[in-house]
Amino acid sequence: MPTINDKRTDEDRATHPILIVGTDRFMSGWGGASNGASYAAWACRPEHADRVLSWVEARSEMSRVREVSANYRPSSRYCAHLSIYVVDDGHPVLS
Repeated sequence: MPTINDKRTDEDRATHPILIVGTDRFMSGWGGASNGASYAAWACRPEHADRVLSWVEARSEMSRVREVSANYRPSSRYCAHLSIYVVDDGHPVLS
């Protein structure tokens, strides 16, 4: 089972049901992901999903970017570490 560092609160899980997930090529292969890939995910509201998806796709270190449901759990076959961040109103992608 991958290590999951989930920054969401219970309220965030209810209000931010979409995850934009990608493989972080920079963080993969060392630290918490020394035995595999490091995934990063951004939890967002449905009305922000397209903007967050475009923002993550534009990040040079991210590959295999996709939209999944908030209860997503990666396969340990591929993922060693997953960090989940919250896109709140003050997040740069919404500026």
